[in-house]
Amino acid sequence: MPADFELEALKAQAVVARTYTIFKSQNKKHENADICDDSTCCQAWVSKEDRLARWEEDKKESNWQKIEQCVQETKGKIITYNKEPINAFFHSNSGGVTELPVNVWGGSNFPYLQVVETAGEEGYSQYASEVQLSKDELLQKLKEKYADIQIDFAKDEEIKILDYTDSNRVKTVQFGNHRLSGVETRTLLGLKSTNFEISREGETIKFKVKGYGHGVGMSQTGADTLAKQGKNYEEIIHHFYANVEIQEINS
Repeated sequence: MPADFELEALKAQAVVARTYTIFKSQNKKHENADICDDSTCCQAWVSKEDRLARWEEDKKESNWQKIEQCVQETKGKIITYNKEPINAFFHSNSGGVTELPVNVWGGSNFPYLQVVETAGEEGYSQYASEVQLSKDELLQKLKEKYADIQIDFAKDEEIKILDYTDSNRVKTVQFGNHRLSGVETRTLLGLKSTNFEISREGETIKFKVKGYGHGVGMSQTGADTLAKQGKNYEEIIHHFYANVEIQEINS
């Protein structure tokens, strides 16, 4: 989460990141370690030196002090459901509404991860993006996974969104002789989320995307929006995670 976000949003992120790390350490098995710094497995990590190197000179000290303050003022706090640490997913920008985990990774849902709306996220740079591909570029990207794919670009129904999830993200897309999930389409085409529209302009296929990330759990820009409205970190957490408690880790 950017260090220039509101203090209460950063406090919420501190509690969420701590909870996520605890959950992973209890539920992931690693050889000779409790957790790893691979974001696709546990949680990404950056050293203080690397972090400072990325900030402008006049912001280094104040940014680091702000982050330390958020960690210290939430020290020992984690999010629990039925007295157990939750799988505290988070992402950059929900596009205004969050997603159910079953629609991203399959399996079963967590009761505390529901579809919730957050107004005001459209004011962030992470909200809107666009990917434009020529017909050949689109075919090339899809053929990396499906070598036999064929698309008759003269027919509109050959590229078509078939259905949507409860949060209005794309569930299934028709690409010629293949049907792909929205999640797979996002991965193959490098889209920032599964909340997208498809249009054509001549020889170009355009994907207009809303939001950034998988959409599950806490939206970071949504948290900042709520903080600007005067919500504290506990209220922000309760907005994104249903029926949870914020407890001391040692209790």
